[in-house]
Amino acid sequence: MSRTVIGGGTVVSATGSVAADVLIDGERIVALAAPGSETAESFTSGADRRIDASGRLVVPGGLDVHTHMELPFGGTYSNDTFETGTRAAAWGGTTTIIDFAVQRRGEALRQGLDAWLAKAAGNCAIDYAFHLIVSDVNEQSLKEMDILVDEGVTSFKLFMAYPGVFYSTDGDILRAMQQASVDGATIMMHAENGIAIDLIVAETLARGETDPRFHGRTRPSALEGEATNRAIQLAGVAGSPLYIVHLTAAEALEAVVQARDAGRNVFAETCPQYLFLTDAEMERPGFEGAKYVCSPPLRPEWHLGALWRGLKTNDLSVVSTDHCPFCFKEQKELGRGDFTKIPNGLPGVENRVDLIYQGVVRGDISVERWVELIATTPARMFGLYPRKGVIAPGADADIVVYDPGAHQTISASTHHMNVDYSIYEGMAITGKAETVLSRGVVIIEDGQFAGEKGHGRYLERGTNQYLI
Repeated sequence: MSRTVIGGGTVVSATGSVAADVLIDGERIVALAAPGSETAESFTSGADRRIDASGRLVVPGGLDVHTHMELPFGGTYSNDTFETGTRAAAWGGTTTIIDFAVQRRGEALRQGLDAWLAKAAGNCAIDYAFHLIVSDVNEQSLKEMDILVDEGVTSFKLFMAYPGVFYSTDGDILRAMQQASVDGATIMMHAENGIAIDLIVAETLARGETDPRFHGRTRPSALEGEATNRAIQLAGVAGSPLYIVHLTAAEALEAVVQARDAGRNVFAETCPQYLFLTDAEMERPGFEGAKYVCSPPLRPEWHLGALWRGLKTNDLSVVSTDHCPFCFKEQKELGRGDFTKIPNGLPGVENRVDLIYQGVVRGDISVERWVELIATTPARMFGLYPRKGVIAPGADADIVVYDPGAHQTISASTHHMNVDYSIYEGMAITGKAETVLSRGVVIIEDGQFAGEKGHGRYLERGTNQYLI
């Protein structure tokens, strides 16, 4: 096994920062040593490689726990494969993804998991795991939840949106939550009132209002707040942990805050698009607004401040991307003349680490909180800590040497996601992942991808480590 030293940098954890050399043997971190110490010098003298991190931050590789590679949606598929999507993630400093396997109605949960395992196997550039979307709650799927938790799939997603596709009734949600309570699993919830939204959509189309901007107008934030509160109450009845995915709205955040203040096992994530973009993007002339169609939709600007405050107070625990890229040409254009046919989803897996670092640049969050949001908390939330999410002896050597002073401009012309536009086109930012290691192997270096297709391994996960 090869030995690597990352020397001269500032190692950042969720609890503090320290000048230290990181000593790696094979795939694992074996020690952190004071620069110039006998331990550091002894290890370095026998090392195969030394990476100079002077003036750099040395941080755990990011975990994006909400991605959708190769997801079928609206007659097409999200355009990043597990190969292209995980390569792009690596470019941005993310070294683990948790994607969503999908149970189709009438099929077993196991069939959905096996189908997604087959898509990912031998293709991923970084390590990966799966949540399971439960589309059909019945006695068989409830029994399978119990089995799958023992096999390392410990989180299950349900939808209060998309009637006729993924939608679950309150009764089905409660049954799944009751099973999760027994198993120690976490229920993940897409919280929007899909029944009410479909009524508003039908009325809007009947008036001939078909442009992309009406996607947002038919999914008001109040209906996200209502659904979030309802999910929290159902979880309370069942005694189940609850994780709200892609929270966008102040009303939804308020419900989460109240539950957490009451000591409930309620958690929530948001996404970079909801922290940096507003519903004005869907008002772009022509059909350009279609590039920004996702669900829940982008919100008016005043919601952004509430979400940033939620990150500061830990009422929002994680920042994931909900990466689900559809090209503007040929995919988003399927919705010309009918906004309901625009594939819902945005690209972003490559940009997450850098975008949240802008909170550090602006003084909104500390560098330690940045690491907590992008790596440590997602690892603990979904049963991968301390193997992932921390630079410590025994952990996988998933490490990012980060240049805090680098300047870059986000653009589709330079990104590595397999999509023909960027939702952050032209945004100037500070900070960049310079060197990226996955399990001790350098996969990004000197502006080049040095990894390999199939390097990534499937991860079986434990349960949520924040449960009280």
